Amino acid sequence: MQPVIKAHDVVQVLNKKTVLKGINLEVPAGEALGIFGTRGTGKTTLLHLLAGIDQFHSGRVEILGMDIQKDNAYKKHLGLVTQERSLFRELKVAENLDFIATLRGGSRAVLGQLVKSLELNPLLKEPVSTLEDGAYQRVALACALLGDPKILLADELIRDIDFYSQRLLLKIVRQFLKEGGTFVCGFSQMDYAGQLNRIAWLTDGQLTFYRPEEAVKEWQRQFQEINRQSGEPHD
Repeated sequence: MQPVIKAHDVVQVLNKKTVLKGINLEVPAGEALGIFGTRGTGKTTLLHLLAGIDQFHSGRVEILGMDIQKDNAYKKHLGLVTQERSLFRELKVAENLDFIATLRGGSRAVLGQLVKSLELNPLLKEPVSTLEDGAYQRVALACALLGDPKILLADELIRDIDFYSQRLLLKIVRQFLKEGGTFVCGFSQMDYAGQLNRIAWLTDGQLTFYRPEEAVKEWQRQFQEINRQSGEPHD
């Protein structure tokens, strides 16, 4: 079966610095893949390339069999939650949802179900600019899922938000996967690893792949090594 996402020797250069150094990646349908890395390692850069937000220096990316440098049709099958706030701040929540639903061809039934599942009814009349982070992420995820995408890309979906919103977001992502969707997310908190099928650890511009439990052990090993080198006590 052909991967839904395939990257081959992808290189990205930003401000004369090579951020991605020959990324090779294959994501099968139905997988939850986490791209892990600390701040500045290039997670957002890689996700933006996959989403078609930015052009890359060299290499090839195919999504649903389409070369993304030659065919934009894949974008209608893609949902995206960015790390930065990207919804229309001057509009209310309901207005954002209605606009995105119209733009992406999302059905009223799907919109209604997302509002219910993400518990957005109390927020519909609120301006997006006033939302706390957890509430904002719930609205952003609803917008990303309008139009029934086959692939969901998310950058730091649940970092630094309230536990209640985390629970709702993860519940919706699990349902998306259960229905055959593919999920790729950037994250920097290893306690999120258990929600994923596979971890792509990004460091020095390249990916190393782990099972979630392997990634956790490697993170703990590195953390303990840093403590040892700095003379800090550790368990």
